[in-house]
Amino acid sequence: MDCGHAILDRNWRAGHLEIDIVSMDRDGIHFVEVKSRTVPFEARPQESVTRLKQRRLCAAAERYLAGKDRRLPENVECHFDIVAVIFGRDRTEISFFPDAFVPGI
Repeated sequence: MDCGHAILDRNWRAGHLEIDIVSMDRDGIHFVEVKSRTVPFEARPQESVTRLKQRRLCAAAERYLAGKDRRLPENVECHFDIVAVIFGRDRTEISFFPDAFVPGI
């Protein structure tokens, strides 16, 4: 994932909370969930980011921000994105879903 993002952290953990990728671009900070599937599959990878997973990612983002507040701009805008990876027989397909969900909605 590039898209003009600077990677701040990968596989960040705090207890049972985790964030696959934390990045920053001119629009704010991005908390990215990466999901993958191998062909054949029942559902697309992004469909596995359930409400429960979204709530956990939001809780992880809050914890992340609480520990980083001095190094980030004040009132930084937060984005929740998904990267979906499908491993096929002959090729790999990677899709980026910016702002895949809004917390609390």
